[in-house]
Amino acid sequence: MAVSRRGTGRDGRPTLEQVAARAGVGRGTVSRVINGSPRVSDRTRAVVQQAIADLGYVPHRAARALAANRSDAIALVVPEGESRLFAEPYFSGIIRGVSLELADTDIQLLLTLIRTPKERARFAQYASGNRVDGVLLVSVHKDDPLPDQLAELGIPVVMNGRRSADERVPHVDCDNVGGAQQAVEHLIGRGRRTVATITGPLDMYAARCRLEGYREAIRAAGHEPDEDLIASGDFSEEGGHAAMRRLLERRPSLDAVFCASDLMAIGARRALRELGRSIPEDVALVGFDDSSLAQHMDPSLTSVRQPMEGMGRAMTRTLLAEIANESLDQPGLVLPTELVRRASS
Repeated sequence: MAVSRRGTGRDGRPTLEQVAARAGVGRGTVSRVINGSPRVSDRTRAVVQQAIADLGYVPHRAARALAANRSDAIALVVPEGESRLFAEPYFSGIIRGVSLELADTDIQLLLTLIRTPKERARFAQYASGNRVDGVLLVSVHKDDPLPDQLAELGIPVVMNGRRSADERVPHVDCDNVGGAQQAVEHLIGRGRRTVATITGPLDMYAARCRLEGYREAIRAAGHEPDEDLIASGDFSEEGGHAAMRRLLERRPSLDAVFCASDLMAIGARRALRELGRSIPEDVALVGFDDSSLAQHMDPSLTSVRQPMEGMGRAMTRTLLAEIANESLDQPGLVLPTELVRRASS
């Protein structure tokens, strides 16, 4: 059977891409078969090996040697801009946990910000060149294709959070639903009758889970959630400020607000003060994160503590296990949250 030379290398030899096309798999799968990775099924391995034999493909010696070596570096990828990275204590907590877990290793940590599809494609190409042994992804949005792109390339990846309840990429998350429930139950238990919420961006699973926790707590108290008491935010201070003003326009009588992040709670506090509402006398306020900001607010902020440093450590341990080809007991780990009560509620 004649072999098409379309896509062959400069020397006319078949390429990795041709093998992948003939086998009906991705380029990363072929690479894993060639390098003896156990992360390929026996059936797929046999199909790829047959395609290699049919085409007479011979791996480039330098590329094969490079693939067999370790780069001793992992990338921490944040799909956000610099302003959000440095404004949110959440990210610093994750980074601190990752750094602490790597402290006794020889592995370098590379921090990468991705804001556009072009930057995403460029990073995927960079990672595929064996420049990192694995990738940690933070703040992943619902339709982000990067986790699947990296997995297809055979690059170990672990996410902080999930894109959906059915997430198959290894991940470490916190109990977002339970934490939100604790916050709202606390407000209701303090005698608040009209409890509102400011959500995070709803293309993020964590934000949707915190909204679901709010709704479940409202229903458990014998009420149906009032959509006029739900305002969307973006995890930023300005987003919290704008959402709080919208809520007060709709329902001036509200007496409590659960914010899906501490930064949004800071913005909400500013809006409440601008409109003459005192905290907690007129409106009780609860955040989520329990960052250092919560402790230093005036009044100090009741907040749901998520183990940011612990999540960073757990992500790193999971990724190192993946890199070492150790089997994972489960693809996802969910860490508990805790409500820390302070003066704002």
